[in-house]
Amino acid sequence: MNATRLSRRTFLAGAGLAALALPARGLLALASTTPVTVRTLNGTLRGEQADGVNVFRGVPFAQPPVGALRFRPPVPPAHWTGERDATRFAASAMQAAEPGIEHSEDCLYLNVWAPRGKGPFPVFVWIHGGGFTGGHSFEPVYDGTLLAQAGIVCVTVAYRLGVFGFLDIEPLLGADYAGSANNGLRDLIASLQWVQENIAAFGGDPSRVTVGGQSAGAKLTDILLGVPSAQPLFHQAISESGGAERVWNRAQSADVARGFAETWRSLTGQEPSSLLTAPASALIAPQVRFIQQWPRHFPLRAEIDGTLLPLRPVETIAGGGSRGKRLLIGNTREESSAFLGPHPAHDAGAADLGNLPVDRFAEVYRKYRDIYPQMNEEQLRIRAVTAEEYWIPTVRVADACLQGGGSAWMYRVDFPEGAGLLRGFAHHSIDIRLFWDRPSPTDENAAAEAALALQMHHAWLAFLRGEVPVLEGIGPWPAYRAETRPTLVFDSNIHVEQAPQEKELRLWDGVL
Repeated sequence: MNATRLSRRTFLAGAGLAALALPARGLLALASTTPVTVRTLNGTLRGEQADGVNVFRGVPFAQPPVGALRFRPPVPPAHWTGERDATRFAASAMQAAEPGIEHSEDCLYLNVWAPRGKGPFPVFVWIHGGGFTGGHSFEPVYDGTLLAQAGIVCVTVAYRLGVFGFLDIEPLLGADYAGSANNGLRDLIASLQWVQENIAAFGGDPSRVTVGGQSAGAKLTDILLGVPSAQPLFHQAISESGGAERVWNRAQSADVARGFAETWRSLTGQEPSSLLTAPASALIAPQVRFIQQWPRHFPLRAEIDGTLLPLRPVETIAGGGSRGKRLLIGNTREESSAFLGPHPAHDAGAADLGNLPVDRFAEVYRKYRDIYPQMNEEQLRIRAVTAEEYWIPTVRVADACLQGGGSAWMYRVDFPEGAGLLRGFAHHSIDIRLFWDRPSPTDENAAAEAALALQMHHAWLAFLRGEVPVLEGIGPWPAYRAETRPTLVFDSNIHVEQAPQEKELRLWDGVL
């Protein structure tokens, strides 16, 4: 690997977000706090009040999935007496070691930022990204203070990652573990159930819940749209750089399980039964080795198990799973510049493609020169891999949402990075600091980025309130229609494009 290129796995595991841990507008660096309590169904929480916002961290929404509960569906949290301290974040889910961050198998906790007052306020449940193997609910960029100050209850949730949340153990350990590849998905559903049962105590309105996320968090959001049992738990969704393709069928999940078992045996000399009792940390090195060796990218995925996920998510969404739901969805123009280069770029391989084998992708890629004769090879690769991993899956979810009786609003972020290796590219995750209104204060585009972030932040706020966002110079954000695909482009000059990249879109018909 070239030393100047960002590793996809490093970026998705959180290093790419480190640069986004920027100070929020209007927040005090050392805000004074006062204790505040709230009574939930399981007991009393003691959080803190700062900047006019009530904050509760490390709130359990399920029992620790340890011991006999490893690889099992989440179990509702236990009750407690007295006041439970909710002023500190809980440990992050098990993943590759990171300096200064605690990881634990005991990870099923959420964090709440709530406005002062009785409400009821709209609720936003945020799912972090990280490639299904990394990430944290407590990234500084995800601080919900600004949202709460604007009248939104913000909830950031954790879920089991990697083999703990997305490995089908049934082929290795028997029918008692059927559906274990969907445990990470079940964790998210458990968090949404907790929200339905408890969020009113924080001033939230359980009838106005938006679920959303970015990257893997967006993909999980889109998959949740295809989970019938999850439909009553939220009424709208926000998908930033997502898509609903990140699932296996049962046969593929079983192949992955057997592949992981071989890696486990080769590294530990033990049979898969030892996975039940091995220290949680002992599963990480085999997981990393297995991912590196597996011929397809992202081998640890949710599964079409016939129960939780009866069909491919887009089929369920199009079949009525989105009826009555609103969806805000989009991606950035050059997502894959973060992983392919840009200096120097490299040919797309199995480690770069989230949805297709290399040979199938190559068939489509060969046609890109005809569509974009003005682009160089670096630009063509970035455009095509961005389409394969993010843009085409995003369009498919939006189309399915309309077919299923929902409504959608499509966007694309074209605003480029102003400094560093990715200067000039609207790369993967640049939208995070825009939506959360954490613009970079250091690059040459600082003033333009600050203005754009404010516009984008207010558009998202309007959507969270159930409104149609109105943008300066644009007016109401036009709803998505399959025929013309109106897309709001966030750049220094915000504008609407009709049927963007139409010739490119046609290249993917029947492919993805």
